[in-house]
Amino acid sequence: MLDKLAEVEARYNELEKMMGDPEIAQDYEKVAELAKERSDLQDIVQAYRTYQKQEEELEGAKELLYEADDAEMKEMAQMEVSELEESTADLLEKLKYMLLPKDPRDSRNVIVEIRAGAGGDEAGIFAGDLMRMYTRYAEGNKWKVEMLDINEQGNGVFKNITFQIKGEGAFSRLKYESGVHRVQRVPATESQGRIHTSTSTVAVLAEMDEVDVELDMSDVEVQVFRARGAGGQSVNTTDSAVRMIHKPTGVVVEMQDERSQLQNKIRAKQVLIARLYEAEVERQRSEREQERRGQVGSGDRSEKIRTYNYPQGRVTDHRIGYSSYNLPAVMDGGIDDFIDNLATQEQAEMLAAGGVE
Repeated sequence: MLDKLAEVEARYNELEKMMGDPEIAQDYEKVAELAKERSDLQDIVQAYRTYQKQEEELEGAKELLYEADDAEMKEMAQMEVSELEESTADLLEKLKYMLLPKDPRDSRNVIVEIRAGAGGDEAGIFAGDLMRMYTRYAEGNKWKVEMLDINEQGNGVFKNITFQIKGEGAFSRLKYESGVHRVQRVPATESQGRIHTSTSTVAVLAEMDEVDVELDMSDVEVQVFRARGAGGQSVNTTDSAVRMIHKPTGVVVEMQDERSQLQNKIRAKQVLIARLYEAEVERQRSEREQERRGQVGSGDRSEKIRTYNYPQGRVTDHRIGYSSYNLPAVMDGGIDDFIDNLATQEQAEMLAAGGVE
């Protein structure tokens, strides 16, 4: 682990040197890229340097303890050694967690989808409650919320709600909210005072970047032929028509509208790029939909990550066995304790799986 930390510090030093290079300084995009990488490493490098300094202080304190011939001096040196050993051990443990691989999506904005599950109108009302909870949480983090799609059935009953949350680190916090949320309470329409159980599903998706297709022409087979009109007869005597075949995907484009082969090649390439762009967008959309289905399950009452029990004023996350007995605060956006505990569990699992050597 210490070797890994030394590598991180060396990279940090290299980045600072590169950013001071006058030639690189003229490339604003490169400087921004380097600055982002340096910023990502800064906290761990500072912690590592603090650890190194404390290690040196610990060695000095041990030497003083060994050399001390006065009982009072020995006692003071022993206290300092003990304090530094504890502090250094704590810092080393912190560094272990800081070295764990990060989800590359953590800094992204998110798209949150909430859908009413089992429980009729009460499930739709609860979907609205969850929307408010996440909206309040976003406001507390000074993140921006933008509604994308909302399907309200009337009287505060929502079939589905989709909204975007923009803010640094939004996905790193909200990714733990995906799954089935269950509510147990007496609906306002229940005259007998019976407790009903309903569910709503939540899917949290990292916002995707715009797709940018870079076409490698070595992947494209270009064929030329004579343009033909209605009935198949040739309309000119030169091979001006162009067919482009993208070999990796099998996408085929033909262009014969223009009079010259060069013009048809330019148009065919433009159309091919547009089709590859659309195909990649569709692939990513399909992946997100598959991910969403995997996250939310069927919406059945038995599939749950968290239960909101109104009669007991309790919210329980079943993944970590953690409960809060301040339900009103949770519904007002106070979900940090759940997220912190879920993040800690994830880190512990990564360490147990050998995330840091």
